[in-house]
Amino acid sequence: MSYIKGYRCTICGAEFKEGEVGLTCPHCGEKGILDVIYDYDELKKVLTKEYFSNNRNYSMWRYAPIMGIKEDHIDEMLRVGWTPLYHARNLEKELGVAKLYVKDDGLNPSGSSKDRASGVAVLKAVEAGAKVIACSSTGNAASSCACQAAHMGLKAVIFVPKRAPIGKATQICLYGATLVKVDGDYKAAFQLSKAAIDKYGWYNRNAAINPFMVEGKKTVSMEIAEQLNWEPTDWVAVSVGDGCTVGGVYKGFMEFHKLGLIKRIPKILGVQSTGCCPFVISSETGEPLKEADENTLADSIAVGIPRNPIKALNAIKFSNGAWVSVPDSDIIKAMGLLGRTEGIFGEPAGVAAIAGIKKAVELGIIKPNETVTTIVTGNGLKDPVNGQKAVSMPDPLEPNMDKLDEYLRQKGAI
Repeated sequence: MSYIKGYRCTICGAEFKEGEVGLTCPHCGEKGILDVIYDYDELKKVLTKEYFSNNRNYSMWRYAPIMGIKEDHIDEMLRVGWTPLYHARNLEKELGVAKLYVKDDGLNPSGSSKDRASGVAVLKAVEAGAKVIACSSTGNAASSCACQAAHMGLKAVIFVPKRAPIGKATQICLYGATLVKVDGDYKAAFQLSKAAIDKYGWYNRNAAINPFMVEGKKTVSMEIAEQLNWEPTDWVAVSVGDGCTVGGVYKGFMEFHKLGLIKRIPKILGVQSTGCCPFVISSETGEPLKEADENTLADSIAVGIPRNPIKALNAIKFSNGAWVSVPDSDIIKAMGLLGRTEGIFGEPAGVAAIAGIKKAVELGIIKPNETVTTIVTGNGLKDPVNGQKAVSMPDPLEPNMDKLDEYLRQKGAI
């Protein structure tokens, strides 16, 4: 049974019934991204705490009734979601918060949280009878789309900017997708993918166009709520690029609140790199969102023109949250800090939120008595080159016990 009530344009607010529109608002064009609306009164009868306690499908597919998907092919899909949520006892002391939880979404099939959106995209493509799925991405959405498509027997055409990390480009090729490495930035990759999708009629996975991508991304919040026994932390921190992920984080909590499953919506901290922070600049100046430079090593959030701005802005506004930006040097430090305190290896964009929490505490945005959850959106092995910047690699040691003893004493190991 479909519980979709319709769609609402994020720009003009016009509402449409199922079957009346394509992927975007007919009045506002490409920028008129839609929001999927559900019959929450009917869903209240289905999605109860008892329903979840009896549900043994420990993946994001446990939320299928509120994801806008048919369940015919779910059993064929890769297991996405239900990633671990750790109480980060060591790291919370370093950051100065009352309690800290780390959601390690780097343990999804392709190594990032983007598998949540790509899983839904591939399932919708299968529903539509599509043979080819395509998208543009700075890296993670690309590799996750290729991964999910390969498992379901779809062809994938993936557009990435020339700066895409070798780890992610390798994944795309290994999954058998057609990789188009565009000689330009993310903006150029997006425009070329859009033109190709329009010309060839491929299924469009681009989060800035397809409203169902948020329906996959919001499941991370739903998992956090469940894993914290329906009492989410005061804050949830997440890195922000295009805006789709943070929009999904908010929607997951908002819908669980609407269904009466949680009592309040956490405040959301949106974190960007100072080298690419259009949302932060807009919030600080009060001016409309403008194109920004893409000068950051955190490739997954290197988006100068966010394609999903309204959902991102609303996520912070409606949750009474905040925006902060951090320099790349702090992001690199956060990689090392997370690794040595909690044993979790996150890529730069995946740990940017941790650097953001530290800054938010210093600025008094997050109070020392407040609790926080941070989402590590990608595994560090996806970008080993930048991972090396977070550590000091030793020189080869002569195989001699005296030399070893000296070295271990220098390192404080003995």
